[in-house]
Amino acid sequence: MNRRWQDGKCRCRWVNPDNPLYVKYHDEEWGKAVFDDQKLFEMLILESFQAGLSWECVLLKRECFRMAFDQFDPEKVSRYGEEKVAQLMENSGIIRNRRKIEAAVNNAAVFLRIQQTYGSFSSYLWGWTEGKSLHEQNLTRSPLSDAISDDLKKRGMRFVGTTIVYSYLQAVGVLIGHEPGCYLE
Repeated sequence: MNRRWQDGKCRCRWVNPDNPLYVKYHDEEWGKAVFDDQKLFEMLILESFQAGLSWECVLLKRECFRMAFDQFDPEKVSRYGEEKVAQLMENSGIIRNRRKIEAAVNNAAVFLRIQQTYGSFSSYLWGWTEGKSLHEQNLTRSPLSDAISDDLKKRGMRFVGTTIVYSYLQAVGVLIGHEPGCYLE
């Protein structure tokens, strides 16, 4: 059972009560349905940078990521060349991993192709669940994340393994994963 916080609410155990930014993310963003393509792109890129790290680490750098990646405009990111990649590698405000940076550029181009095919990335993503949020708890992957991961890889995306995709689906509200006892469950 989740413990009651000073504000009287119970939250998921993974939330760090000493980090107001993390609490705000849990309370206002995580698990809320997102249909805006730019926000979907932002979260996809941030989740790929999380691989091997904690979400809290990425969240603390999100504003720097936004500035470094042109507010996550997929058109702009898809056109990044070696000079921009080198510039990003020097940016101490973000996670400086060349493979992840190059994957972000690559994935932006794939994201745009998916938009062209489906009319929006949102239509593609939410089409997997017929526009409905599903409730799942205490998992790190599922048949849905396996299928979407496989499809994104076939389309050419990188750093979109099933665990990353599962976290992404939770972040953008396709999957609702608040723990039992959380006031948002």
